[in-house]
Amino acid sequence: MTIMLRINGVSRTVDVAAGETLLEVLRREGFVGVKCGCGTGDCGACAVLLNGRAVNSCLTLAGKVDGAEILTVEGLASVERLHPLQEAFLDEGAVQCGYCTPGMLMSGIDLLTRNPNPSEDEIREAISGNLCRCTGYVKQVRAIQSAAERMRSGGDDCAT
Repeated sequence: MTIMLRINGVSRTVDVAAGETLLEVLRREGFVGVKCGCGTGDCGACAVLLNGRAVNSCLTLAGKVDGAEILTVEGLASVERLHPLQEAFLDEGAVQCGYCTPGMLMSGIDLLTRNPNPSEDEIREAISGNLCRCTGYVKQVRAIQSAAERMRSGGDDCAT
C-alpha cells in the first residue's frame, strides 16, 4: 500500500507492506536517528513525534498513519543551530553513549510543547518510557529543565 507522510516538514509518498512498522519505514527512508532498540515499546529509543505527540515507532503500524505529520530527531535542528533541547543535552553532558538520546529528545520535546515549565517529577514521568543504561537520568532531567528555562527566557519554542 502507498501512504503519504509529512516527515520533518517534507511530504513523502512511501510504499509500506502489511504489518510494517513506522520504525522500519523511517529507517528505510534514511532517518537512522530513529533507533531500533527493543522492538517491544519498552526502551523508547525509537520515539518520534506523531502529530505532535511522542510515540514508539516500533509499535506504530505504518499503514495506520497515512497523512500524519512525523518529526524525527533529524528534524529538530536547523542548518544554523541546534534546537535548545539539543544544546542543553550537550551542555549538561546528557548524551553519554547516545543511543537513547534521540528518543529522550523526542519525549522531552513532547513535554516542553505541552508544558513549558515542568517540575522535576513531570520531567521524570515524561521520560519514564525511555531506557538509558548509562546514566541515572540526572543529566537528562537537568538538560530538560535547562532547555525549558532557555526557551521561556529566550523566546524559543519547540516549533522547528
